[in-house]
Amino acid sequence: MERQSTYTAYTAYTATATIDEQGILTGWSDGARRLLGYDSSTVVGRPASALLAADAAAARRALAGRNRWNGSLPLLHQDGRHVELGVLAHHRTSDTGVADWLVVSAVTGRPQPPRGEPLEEWTFLQSPFPLAIFDADLRLVRANRRLEHALALPEAAMRGLRLAHIVPGAGSEEAERSMRLALETGRPLEAPGRLGPLGRPTVLTPLKDADGRVRAVCLSVQQPTQDSAGQQRPPADTGSRVGTAADQARAAQELGEVTVPRLADVMAVDLLDSPRTGTEAAGPPPDPVVLRRAALRAVPDGDGPAHGTGTSIGTGTGTGEVIVCTAGSLPARCLAVGRPLLYDTTDPAVAEWAALDPGAAWLRASGARSLLAVPLLAEGSTLGVALFGRHPSREPFGPEDLRLAEEFTAKAAAGIEQTRAPVTARTTTMALQRSLLPHTLPEQAALEIATRYLPAASRAGVGGDWFDVIPLSGARVALVVGDVVGHGIRASATMGRLRTAVRTLADVDLPADELLTHLDDLVLRLAADEGSADPSAETAGGIGTTCLYAVYDPVSRRCTVARAGHPPPAVLTPDGIVRFLDVPAGPPLGLGGLPFEAVETELPEGSVLALYTDGLLEARDHDIDEALDKMFAALGRPAKSLDSVCDRVLTELLSHRPDDDVALLVARTRALHEDRVASWELDAEFSVVAQARRYADEQLAVWGLDEAAFTTELMVSELVTNAIRYGRPPIRLRLIHQGTTLTCEVYDSSGTTPHMRRARIFDEGGRGLLLVAQLAERWGTRHDRIGKTVWADQSLTAP
Repeated sequence: MERQSTYTAYTAYTATATIDEQGILTGWSDGARRLLGYDSSTVVGRPASALLAADAAAARRALAGRNRWNGSLPLLHQDGRHVELGVLAHHRTSDTGVADWLVVSAVTGRPQPPRGEPLEEWTFLQSPFPLAIFDADLRLVRANRRLEHALALPEAAMRGLRLAHIVPGAGSEEAERSMRLALETGRPLEAPGRLGPLGRPTVLTPLKDADGRVRAVCLSVQQPTQDSAGQQRPPADTGSRVGTAADQARAAQELGEVTVPRLADVMAVDLLDSPRTGTEAAGPPPDPVVLRRAALRAVPDGDGPAHGTGTSIGTGTGTGEVIVCTAGSLPARCLAVGRPLLYDTTDPAVAEWAALDPGAAWLRASGARSLLAVPLLAEGSTLGVALFGRHPSREPFGPEDLRLAEEFTAKAAAGIEQTRAPVTARTTTMALQRSLLPHTLPEQAALEIATRYLPAASRAGVGGDWFDVIPLSGARVALVVGDVVGHGIRASATMGRLRTAVRTLADVDLPADELLTHLDDLVLRLAADEGSADPSAETAGGIGTTCLYAVYDPVSRRCTVARAGHPPPAVLTPDGIVRFLDVPAGPPLGLGGLPFEAVETELPEGSVLALYTDGLLEARDHDIDEALDKMFAALGRPAKSLDSVCDRVLTELLSHRPDDDVALLVARTRALHEDRVASWELDAEFSVVAQARRYADEQLAVWGLDEAAFTTELMVSELVTNAIRYGRPPIRLRLIHQGTTLTCEVYDSSGTTPHMRRARIFDEGGRGLLLVAQLAERWGTRHDRIGKTVWADQSLTAP
């Protein structure tokens, strides 16, 4: 009786999630929603540990130093129950050096795929070729032992997953397209390229039932060719594959895929954290030498495909682990001489190193007899060392093997150096940008503030977005958000210069429109200087930069805003209405000759301002109108804190890492009520100075600040006297009590700025401002449209 065996789809769906290096969820599939019940908007942007029903520290330890992990995790369902899931996690690095984790879990409809007759099972499981069977939905249903060895994954961890989730990368995507073609045409074909750690061409064979219908496809990996002596040798074109990867770890692993088992039975690549260059590379290495394992690969027992990319051999050190080598160890000696070294493992020095060094545990476990160490050299830099071993059953390494090892290692080193350059540049740029952005927000009483900054994940690199919070005189606060055109270290450096300029101009209390005018002039001068030095420089000096500058006064509850080509701020009023502030756009900075216009508006206490850069609205999965609707909806919903508002806005608008930098600043207005502000109109006569001191003394008594009375009386006396002597009426005295700061202000209608001068010994005057400067924590002059205000802040002792 003929038995009909078919492979039908048994997987309901696949749940996927992505997690950044800080442990924050950045992606959440619909399958993940179906599995655990959470919408993406409620989990993206939150720590992944919040979904664990176990110790998060233990999970972090399990992932530390690994490129891949599989096992069972207890997770929290939205309804509160615990769900035990088998997951497969891959550590990935993009072309731009951004690393994250891809976590996948297959949700199956039945626990086991169909099995064949015993003879068929023996043939499948014991085949010397790595084999896998994928159903019509391209999900794995069977994997033989050779494939398990090659991928270092059990069948249970792969079952129900697509190839792209088992071995992420371009090769898997190409293979899936070929598998789909084989299913459609019913004809065998060879997949283009090579499949990840398998490192060899793959053949795809459609599997048909008794009626001739294609039910599944079998993936088989070709074995390497052998030379006349029976030794496996690299094909002529394999060298072209070395050094083509997009990240250092993958470039090191490519070297293992090409050389094991063709050249060696086991190999390891150890990289220096800081490559040695120039004269440093020519001198002796430090003692000890600190390396990090980037690749480890070996053949299993007996003939067959290699395994171990990203895994440990025996109980040895795995990829990502730190290895400390003494000066007498084989890796340190190879780095010191800068050329290949060939040894027998019975050599006393090598045997001692292999027996005692934890970093050589892989060598002990492999049983290798012949050992070859080759330094990784590229462009005058020493990047690390590659170690190759052969079992006693093979011929020891010879001159031809040494030549091949040097050739492959040189290509791998060139690839590692190429991948290191953009990663180093991005790291430098991000470090520069982080150093230029505010690390902590200044203390002030006018606004409650929360901020977020997300660097771009695009190939172009980090941009020049920035934000700032600047305390001003009179309890006011300035808010700044800007966006420099371009990406990379030039944009970050320009951002730093402009941020410094804004802080300097804000410190002299320029009105918002005048500040942008001065900033525009500065950008023109910078562009002229940089353009003359480098005519090909893009966006030299920051031409095209956009900026928004806002000043909020908690006494009057008025906000003055001006912008240079920047998106307008959004405001949520206490009545729940979200709207844009109607502020004229103004031209971007660096165009010159065009005016900026400031708008003043009153904001009720408790209003929420949202300032942002355009990267927030330019996500590729929605248009600008949809983005604005989402932002308004996120701002309008009640929230416990401004941090929650920021997280909600980012979650609603960003479903993945942004293509452009995103800066977001959210501020809730506070008010200084009449009981915290006192002002008096004064006559322009010297007789009112004593009266002004009495006014101040009485008000401080009301505020319970008797200890500050003496200092305040001296400041009031000197500032009022100067206004009467050198200024013009009207003259106004104002005291502001905000938290631990007491501000004394004297206004007059003269535009003359007072200056400290050095008084001679017998001069009767000229010491007033010097005295104020000594008594005040800070002081200065603020110019209004008409007149000026001289102010002084003193710090109060906290009760």
